Amino acid sequence: MEAEQLVTRILQGDQEAFRELVEQYSQHVFHTAYSVLRDVKEAEDASQEVFLQVYRALPQYRSEGFKTWITRITLNKAIDIKRKLSRKVHEQAAEGMQELDKLPSQDEDVVALLIRKEKREELQNKLGVLPDNHREVVTAFYLDEKNYEQIAAELNTTVKTVESKLYRARQWIRKRWKKEEWR
Repeated sequence: MEAEQLVTRILQGDQEAFRELVEQYSQHVFHTAYSVLRDVKEAEDASQEVFLQVYRALPQYRSEGFKTWITRITLNKAIDIKRKLSRKVHEQAAEGMQELDKLPSQDEDVVALLIRKEKREELQNKLGVLPDNHREVVTAFYLDEKNYEQIAAELNTTVKTVESKLYRARQWIRKRWKKEEWR
């Protein structure tokens, strides 16, 4: 059955029509989510969330191509989930780094540990002074060691935009920070 007809039936209260819609588009939604997330469990979770969102948003649907509409919803949901997962991983890594800062290595004495900790705190303070749009790309590129493509995907922008933002951030840093502060 045509998606437009199913939508009409769903809006009239036909629950069976929604089941048919889910059956018809579940594979497409799953594959779309998986193409972004690259994880079966996360793609399955995303698919469920997509269909919940579709059900809630159907009254606003304007018959402009159902497959395109559901694909857009799926991509946005998958990107949101990927960002949440990325933030979670980043937070866990930061917690792990804090724990590592507390433990001196075998050949590291207490003075070296304190110096390293002070430098890390100083770097975090310096990054805090950067404007938000600069801090985001500088942290992703230099601290998280992500490439332009990864950053562009996370920020939902183009690689050229990431290159431009990183260039402007470097210019901002060169203009405002002295070399002596980083030796």
